Amino acid sequence: MAISKYLESRKNIAGSVCGLAGVGLTFAGVAGAYWPVVVAGLYGAGALIAPPERPAPPDFPDPSAQLDELRGDFEKLSGYLMEVELSPAAAGRLTELTNLLTALLAPGWSTQLLAQDPEGLHALSRTVRQDLPEAVDSYVRARWWTRLTPGQEPPERHLERQLGLLQQEAESLAATLRDTEARRQETHTRYLEDRGGG
Repeated sequence: MAISKYLESRKNIAGSVCGLAGVGLTFAGVAGAYWPVVVAGLYGAGALIAPPERPAPPDFPDPSAQLDELRGDFEKLSGYLMEVELSPAAAGRLTELTNLLTALLAPGWSTQLLAQDPEGLHALSRTVRQDLPEAVDSYVRARWWTRLTPGQEPPERHLERQLGLLQQEAESLAATLRDTEARRQETHTRYLEDRGGG
């Protein structure tokens, strides 16, 4: 394995090219009786001056691939959410939130903008993969315990607040994307105005 790696390395290739030059000098009569030393020396010199091998950078998925994975995870999450019984108020909040998440993740201009916004993509990923499943799962578990020990604050209230906060985050992300698109439009208008004025 190490030998085949060296054979394909830059050092071996550069050394071989210089060694071939030494063979050429030998046939030209320049190296004389010391031709083996000349060929070996030129090979060694070529191997020394060759640029060092550098490891290939890690191949991370591009943002569009990350969005495809996130869409798949959101579909799984949607299936899970359909199975959970919620109070009417919490169900309404959840529907509003999932509708907004669906719109943000729908293929089209919004995902093109998200692909250029790593922080927005991270926030959306955190909502889908962590915050929303945790909010609903903790509600389901707390509701079971509340049945055993009545008189506690209803878990529905916590869930409604959590869903409201997640809705605010998603709306803020949507507003950021909208502002990005508006700035792009304004920039193009200024460009056209400047070009026309010039």
